[in-house]
Amino acid sequence: MDAFTAAIFDMDGLLLDSERAIMRAWTAAARDEGLELSEHDYLRTVGRSLRDSLDILQAHFGSRQAFDAVRARARETLAPGGRHAVFPLKPGARRVLELLGERGVPCAVASSSAIAEVRRRLDAVGVAGFFGAFAGGDEVERAKPDPAVYRLALTRLGVPAQQCLAFEDSDHGMAAAVAAGMRVVVVPDLKVPTEAVRAQAWRLVDSMEQVLPQVAGWFPAATP
Repeated sequence: MDAFTAAIFDMDGLLLDSERAIMRAWTAAARDEGLELSEHDYLRTVGRSLRDSLDILQAHFGSRQAFDAVRARARETLAPGGRHAVFPLKPGARRVLELLGERGVPCAVASSSAIAEVRRRLDAVGVAGFFGAFAGGDEVERAKPDPAVYRLALTRLGVPAQQCLAFEDSDHGMAAAVAAGMRVVVVPDLKVPTEAVRAQAWRLVDSMEQVLPQVAGWFPAATP
């Protein structure tokens, strides 16, 4: 049985139920502009950095003018004070963090979102205090599936990769954590796990609620 002493979490789609709201904001904005953006098209952006995601969407719309119009509408919906300003926690996420905190397990976040957004979104749902370190996609040169953001989180947490368990929802995120030398628990969100994900995941569970009974076994060296 593998044992770990620390944990690193992705944020969007893993801790927060944000990917659906963001996807709906973009698809609705495209529709309002008389353009087409299917869920299948949008899923190509999931797990990537903001910069990469925006490049993909601009290429999809075919012009900077069309992209800017859709982005403005989506940002209005997602901005502070907008309909989707606060993304709720996924079921089981808070309790997992509470259990890890009770056991003295150091935790960090490694997200493709900008570091300011990471802090804002987690503060908004009252869980930022569970984390000793944060790493955002705007702090590294290369986005997931490159391991840079996970390596930054590991450095800030001060824990060797082999002692740290990663939690991810997407294929790009899992690939980044694996490349950083970590074992990964995959909790799928919008994307159906591919065979490659199933083969590389240390564990594959349906929800964060299924992580709850595993915490003590996965982190046995932590202080009760």
